[in-house]
Amino acid sequence: MSTLLLVRHGLTAMTGPVLAGRTPGVHLDERGVKQAAAVAERIAAVPLTAIVTSPLDRCLETAGAIRDAQIAAGREPDWQVDPRIVECDYGDWTGRPFKELMKEPMWKVVQGQPSAASFPGGEALTDMWARATGAIRDWDKKLGDDAVWVACAHGDIIKAIVADALGLHLDQYQRIVPDPCSVSVIRYTSTRPYVIRVNDTGGDLAGFAPPKKRRRRTKAAEQDATIGGGAGGGSV
Repeated sequence: MSTLLLVRHGLTAMTGPVLAGRTPGVHLDERGVKQAAAVAERIAAVPLTAIVTSPLDRCLETAGAIRDAQIAAGREPDWQVDPRIVECDYGDWTGRPFKELMKEPMWKVVQGQPSAASFPGGEALTDMWARATGAIRDWDKKLGDDAVWVACAHGDIIKAIVADALGLHLDQYQRIVPDPCSVSVIRYTSTRPYVIRVNDTGGDLAGFAPPKKRRRRTKAAEQDATIGGGAGGGSV
Protein backbone atom coordinates (compact mmCIF):
# COMPACT_ATOMS: atom_id res chain seq x y z
CA MET A 1 0.00 0.00 0.00
CA SER A 2 1.45 3.37 -0.96
CA THR A 3 0.92 6.41 1.24
CA LEU A 4 0.47 9.89 -0.21
CA LEU A 5 1.16 13.04 1.80
CA LEU A 6 -0.69 15.83 0.00
CA VAL A 7 0.83 19.21 0.87
CA ARG A 8 -0.59 22.57 -0.08
CA HIS A 9 1.95 25.34 -0.75
CA GLY A 10 2.61 28.06 1.82
CA LEU A 11 1.21 31.56 1.90
CA THR A 12 1.99 34.20 -0.72
CA ALA A 13 1.12 37.90 -0.86
CA MET A 14 -1.80 36.99 -3.16
CA THR A 15 -3.21 34.13 -1.08
CA GLY A 16 -6.60 35.16 0.26
CA PRO A 17 -7.52 38.51 -1.33
CA VAL A 18 -6.73 37.60 -4.96
CA LEU A 19 -7.22 34.53 -7.15
CA ALA A 20 -3.58 33.94 -8.06
CA GLY A 21 -4.20 30.96 -10.32
CA ARG A 22 -1.29 30.51 -12.74
CA THR A 23 0.02 34.08 -12.36
CA PRO A 24 3.79 33.79 -12.95
CA GLY A 25 6.34 34.79 -10.34
CA VAL A 26 4.17 34.28 -7.26
CA HIS A 27 6.62 33.29 -4.52
CA LEU A 28 6.18 32.38 -0.88
CA ASP A 29 6.16 35.42 1.35
CA GLU A 30 7.84 35.52 4.77
CA ARG A 31 4.90 33.70 6.34
CA GLY A 32 4.93 31.06 3.63
CA VAL A 33 8.66 30.43 3.99
CA LYS A 34 8.17 29.77 7.72
CA GLN A 35 5.21 27.49 7.00
CA ALA A 36 7.22 25.51 4.45
CA ALA A 37 10.08 25.07 6.91
CA ALA A 38 7.66 23.87 9.59
CA VAL A 39 5.91 21.30 7.40
CA ALA A 40 9.28 20.13 6.06
CA GLU A 41 10.44 19.53 9.64
CA ARG A 42 7.29 17.51 10.38
CA ILE A 43 7.70 15.39 7.25
CA ALA A 44 11.43 14.86 7.90
CA ALA A 45 10.44 12.07 10.31
CA VAL A 46 9.19 10.10 7.29
CA PRO A 47 11.62 8.65 4.70
CA LEU A 48 10.12 9.70 1.38
CA THR A 49 10.33 7.71 -1.83
CA ALA A 50 9.52 10.71 -4.03
CA ILE A 51 8.43 14.34 -4.08
CA VAL A 52 6.11 15.33 -6.93
CA THR A 53 5.28 19.00 -7.31
CA SER A 54 3.32 21.50 -9.37
CA PRO A 55 5.61 23.63 -11.57
CA LEU A 56 4.46 26.94 -10.06
CA ASP A 57 7.01 28.79 -7.91
CA ARG A 58 5.06 28.65 -4.65
CA CYS A 59 4.87 24.86 -4.86
CA LEU A 60 8.47 24.44 -6.03
CA GLU A 61 9.62 26.46 -3.01
CA THR A 62 7.46 24.51 -0.56
CA ALA A 63 8.48 21.17 -2.04
CA GLY A 64 12.11 22.34 -2.09
CA ALA A 65 12.01 22.90 1.67
CA ILE A 66 10.68 19.36 2.10
CA ARG A 67 13.46 17.97 -0.11
CA ASP A 68 16.13 19.94 1.78
CA ALA A 69 14.92 18.49 5.09
CA GLN A 70 15.04 14.98 3.63
CA ILE A 71 18.59 15.53 2.37
CA ALA A 72 19.61 16.86 5.80
CA ALA A 73 18.31 13.58 7.24
CA GLY A 74 20.55 11.61 4.86
CA ARG A 75 17.97 10.78 2.23
CA GLU A 76 17.51 11.81 -1.39
CA PRO A 77 13.95 11.17 -2.59
CA ASP A 78 13.17 11.22 -6.30
CA TRP A 79 12.21 14.74 -7.44
CA GLN A 80 9.54 15.20 -10.11
CA VAL A 81 7.72 18.25 -11.50
CA ASP A 82 4.34 17.26 -12.93
CA PRO A 83 2.25 19.87 -14.83
CA ARG A 84 -0.85 17.73 -14.31
CA ILE A 85 -1.08 18.94 -10.70
CA VAL A 86 -0.63 22.61 -11.56
CA GLU A 87 -3.28 25.07 -10.38
CA CYS A 88 -6.60 25.20 -12.20
CA ASP A 89 -6.54 27.52 -15.21
CA TYR A 90 -8.98 30.19 -14.07
CA GLY A 91 -8.69 32.07 -17.37
CA ASP A 92 -10.12 35.58 -17.21
CA TRP A 93 -10.62 35.24 -13.45
CA THR A 94 -6.87 34.99 -12.84
CA GLY A 95 -5.43 37.84 -10.79
CA ARG A 96 -8.79 39.35 -9.89
CA PRO A 97 -9.83 40.13 -6.28
CA PHE A 98 -12.33 37.73 -4.75
CA LYS A 99 -14.60 40.63 -3.78
CA GLU A 100 -15.11 41.22 -7.53
CA LEU A 101 -15.44 37.55 -8.46
CA MET A 102 -18.17 36.99 -5.88
CA LYS A 103 -20.40 39.30 -7.95
CA GLU A 104 -20.00 37.20 -11.11
CA PRO A 105 -23.01 35.02 -12.03
CA MET A 106 -20.76 31.96 -12.31
CA TRP A 107 -19.62 32.32 -8.71
CA LYS A 108 -22.78 30.57 -7.51
CA VAL A 109 -22.18 27.75 -10.01
CA VAL A 110 -18.63 27.27 -8.76
CA GLN A 111 -19.97 27.10 -5.20
CA GLY A 112 -23.05 24.94 -5.75
CA GLN A 113 -22.43 22.87 -8.88
CA PRO A 114 -18.70 22.82 -9.68
CA SER A 115 -19.19 20.09 -12.27
CA ALA A 116 -20.98 22.68 -14.45
CA ALA A 117 -18.32 25.38 -14.02
CA SER A 118 -15.97 26.32 -16.85
CA PHE A 119 -13.89 29.45 -16.34
CA PRO A 120 -14.07 31.96 -19.22
CA GLY A 121 -10.88 31.68 -21.22
CA GLY A 122 -9.72 28.90 -18.92
CA GLU A 123 -10.45 25.38 -17.76
CA ALA A 124 -13.52 23.42 -16.73
CA LEU A 125 -13.37 22.08 -13.18
CA THR A 126 -14.22 18.62 -14.53
CA ASP A 127 -11.04 18.75 -16.65
CA MET A 128 -8.99 19.87 -13.65
CA TRP A 129 -10.45 17.00 -11.61
CA ALA A 130 -9.64 14.42 -14.29
CA ARG A 131 -6.01 15.47 -14.85
CA ALA A 132 -5.18 15.83 -11.13
CA THR A 133 -6.68 12.54 -10.00
CA GLY A 134 -5.22 10.79 -13.04
CA ALA A 135 -1.75 12.09 -12.19
CA ILE A 136 -1.97 10.88 -8.59
CA ARG A 137 -3.13 7.42 -9.59
CA ASP A 138 -0.38 7.21 -12.21
CA TRP A 139 2.30 8.08 -9.65
CA ASP A 140 0.81 5.70 -7.10
CA LYS A 141 1.07 2.86 -9.61
CA LYS A 142 4.58 3.84 -10.71
CA LEU A 143 6.07 4.27 -7.22
CA GLY A 144 4.86 0.93 -5.91
CA ASP A 145 3.14 -0.58 -2.89
CA ASP A 146 5.54 0.50 -0.14
CA ALA A 147 6.14 4.08 -1.29
CA VAL A 148 5.56 7.03 1.00
CA TRP A 149 5.56 10.14 -1.15
CA VAL A 150 4.64 13.82 -1.23
CA ALA A 151 2.59 15.66 -3.82
CA CYS A 152 2.83 19.45 -3.39
CA ALA A 153 -0.06 21.23 -5.06
CA HIS A 154 -2.82 23.83 -4.79
CA GLY A 155 -6.08 24.15 -2.90
CA ASP A 156 -8.54 23.12 -5.63
CA ILE A 157 -6.22 20.33 -6.79
CA ILE A 158 -6.02 18.89 -3.27
CA LYS A 159 -9.76 19.20 -2.78
CA ALA A 160 -10.32 17.24 -6.00
CA ILE A 161 -7.88 14.47 -5.02
CA VAL A 162 -9.31 14.09 -1.51
CA ALA A 163 -12.88 14.10 -2.82
CA ASP A 164 -11.97 11.41 -5.34
CA ALA A 165 -10.42 9.27 -2.59
CA LEU A 166 -13.58 9.70 -0.49
CA GLY A 167 -15.77 8.65 -3.42
CA LEU A 168 -17.47 12.05 -3.53
CA HIS A 169 -18.92 13.72 -6.60
CA LEU A 170 -17.12 16.85 -7.78
CA ASP A 171 -20.15 18.88 -6.70
CA GLN A 172 -19.26 18.09 -3.07
CA TYR A 173 -15.57 18.95 -3.20
CA GLN A 174 -16.17 22.47 -1.87
CA ARG A 175 -16.81 20.84 1.52
CA ILE A 176 -13.07 20.08 1.83
CA VAL A 177 -10.71 22.78 3.13
CA PRO A 178 -6.89 22.46 2.78
CA ASP A 179 -5.06 25.27 4.59
CA PRO A 180 -1.64 26.54 3.44
CA CYS A 181 1.08 23.96 4.22
CA SER A 182 -1.49 21.49 5.55
CA VAL A 183 -0.98 17.76 5.06
CA SER A 184 -3.71 15.38 3.92
CA VAL A 185 -2.87 11.68 3.96
CA ILE A 186 -4.30 9.08 1.59
CA ARG A 187 -3.33 5.41 1.51
CA TYR A 188 -3.98 3.68 -1.81
CA THR A 189 -4.67 -0.04 -2.17
CA SER A 190 -5.79 -2.22 -5.06
CA THR A 191 -9.35 -2.19 -3.72
CA ARG A 192 -9.89 1.37 -2.48
CA PRO A 193 -8.16 4.50 -1.16
CA TYR A 194 -8.23 5.23 2.58
CA VAL A 195 -8.33 8.86 3.71
CA ILE A 196 -6.28 8.95 6.92
CA ARG A 197 -6.01 12.70 7.58
CA VAL A 198 -7.35 15.90 6.03
CA ASN A 199 -6.01 19.45 6.54
CA ASP A 200 -3.55 18.45 9.27
CA THR A 201 -1.54 21.53 10.25
CA GLY A 202 0.33 20.28 13.32
CA GLY A 203 0.02 16.56 13.95
CA ASP A 204 2.89 14.09 14.34
CA LEU A 205 3.61 12.38 10.99
CA ALA A 206 6.28 9.94 12.19
CA GLY A 207 3.75 7.11 12.27
CA PHE A 208 3.56 7.13 8.49
CA ALA A 209 7.15 5.96 8.09
CA PRO A 210 7.17 2.46 6.58
CA PRO A 211 7.84 -0.26 9.20
CA LYS A 212 11.27 -1.90 9.17
CA LYS A 213 9.64 -5.32 9.31
CA ARG A 214 6.21 -5.80 7.84
CA ARG A 215 3.77 -7.85 9.82
CA ARG A 216 2.98 -11.19 8.27
CA ARG A 217 -0.47 -10.43 6.92
CA THR A 218 -2.04 -11.41 3.68
CA LYS A 219 -2.34 -8.74 1.02
CA ALA A 220 -6.13 -8.91 1.28
CA ALA A 221 -6.01 -8.40 5.05
CA GLU A 222 -3.78 -5.33 4.65
CA GLN A 223 -6.25 -3.76 2.25
CA ASP A 224 -9.52 -4.58 4.02
CA ALA A 225 -11.32 -1.92 6.03
CA THR A 226 -11.13 -2.45 9.80
CA ILE A 227 -14.47 -3.43 11.31
CA GLY A 228 -15.02 -1.53 14.54
CA GLY A 229 -12.51 1.22 13.91
CA GLY A 230 -8.95 -0.05 14.35
CA ALA A 231 -6.16 1.02 16.69
CA GLY A 232 -5.26 4.32 15.04
CA GLY A 233 -1.76 5.54 14.28
CA GLY A 234 -2.43 5.59 10.54
CA SER A 235 -3.29 1.89 10.42
CA VAL A 236 -6.03 0.64 8.15
